[in-house]
Amino acid sequence: MDLKDQLKNLFPEHVESNEPEQVEEQEHVLYVQKEPMICKFEKRKGKATTIIEGYEGSDEDFKILAKEIKTKLSVGGTFKDDSIIIQGDYRDKIMAILKEKGFKTKRVGG
Repeated sequence: MDLKDQLKNLFPEHVESNEPEQVEEQEHVLYVQKEPMICKFEKRKGKATTIIEGYEGSDEDFKILAKEIKTKLSVGGTFKDDSIIIQGDYRDKIMAILKEKGFKTKRVGG
């Protein structure tokens, strides 16, 4: 008895198919807050960085937002200490992305 026959004996209701399995992808909805998020510019070790702070939702949502911003801008960055740190001065572009998602933003510094 080969493996297929053993599986049929274990799972008689299983129907083998070559069709791809339908996976429902649900768009993750981010928590949109009342207070504005702070988008500020700093120089760290002589290099320009944009820091986004003030998100009140869950850390997982903030990490998803960080990844989305980094992908859209094609830049490096990190999520650390409840803030997103993006390499370079991208305040205007980041604020536009956040406003598009329904967030209020506040520009700080410069």
